[in-house]
Amino acid sequence: MPLDFSRSAPLTFGVELELMVLNTHDFNLVRGAPDLLARLEKVKLPGGEVKPEITESMIEVNSSVHSRHAELLAELAGIRDAIVGCADKLNFAVAGGGTHPFHLWKERRIYPTERFKRVSELYGYLAKQFTVFGQHIHIGVESGDDAVYLTHHLAPYIPHFIALSASSPFSQGEDTSFETSRLHAVSSFPLAGQLPPVATWAEFNAYFDAMRGYGIVASMKDFYWDIRPKPEYGTVEIRVCDTPLTVEHAARLAAYAQALAAWHLAERPRQPARDVYLVNSHNRFEASRYGLRGELVEPYAGVKKRIGEDILETLELVAPHARRLECAEPLAELAAAVRAGDTDAAWLRARHAARGSLADVVRDACARWENTGQLQKQA
Repeated sequence: MPLDFSRSAPLTFGVELELMVLNTHDFNLVRGAPDLLARLEKVKLPGGEVKPEITESMIEVNSSVHSRHAELLAELAGIRDAIVGCADKLNFAVAGGGTHPFHLWKERRIYPTERFKRVSELYGYLAKQFTVFGQHIHIGVESGDDAVYLTHHLAPYIPHFIALSASSPFSQGEDTSFETSRLHAVSSFPLAGQLPPVATWAEFNAYFDAMRGYGIVASMKDFYWDIRPKPEYGTVEIRVCDTPLTVEHAARLAAYAQALAAWHLAERPRQPARDVYLVNSHNRFEASRYGLRGELVEPYAGVKKRIGEDILETLELVAPHARRLECAEPLAELAAAVRAGDTDAAWLRARHAARGSLADVVRDACARWENTGQLQKQA
């Protein structure tokens, strides 16, 4: 049976945010998701929903579908406040960030749903090591053909989203020297990578049928690609971002994705570059290792440039669409942060230098998640 692609209103968008559930003693991860989710069931959220993730120290926020940045931000802020309030009653804390700085993967427990149990049985210890925290961004498209087109054309911007969201410099108690260490856990899965070189939804369906026929996949959820079509939602899903330390930054990243998609779908400025996926591994590594300071190979011109420089040039290209979509202000904030080298990874390292304790870094990240303004006084 072919995969039907559900049409969405073009350029509508939403996000998923995976969050840490922590104790308030030493700010390690705690098996608190079941209790926190049970309490949240009694609270009226402003939209969206909160769900379990693969281990019991994680929750996932799913936003509603929106057309404007301001609507998304208001909803995320309301959901954040509800989660923080419920967590406080349970003596838990919640934070963003791509990895917990010092937890041990062997201490994690799989959340007891049928799907998560199946993933654990299939992937063994990799499932517990998947206790990492990411932001996924969904962009609505009209057709499967548009989804394939946009998936390919967003691929050159993978290093942008990695560098802009990087918030996992610490892992297993050590500074990894990477801006994001989260992606190493994702890359361990055999179906990580990128969309195959198909040009239409019909071609993708033929590929999917073959993979399903071999018994390799059962659904789109089995592909852990950096960017993938999501036919049941009618979206393209960007999956490379670390969870930011604030909902404000999460909403800015979504606005950037929306403006990029608008530019490509409206102007169709480029044909697929032959070398996009040839240079993808190099560009992805540079973004993970060095963030905004990394060098990417621009696949159309075949030249190297700093990732931060390429982001700023791209923000200028999409500016007319950002104004039309009412997200010029958050993208201007994004540009200012790039020029200043202001990233979540840099903030976390600065807090560690000031505090000397990873537990205190997590404590500060919790406070930053709860109320950004209060923590700016400490930074």
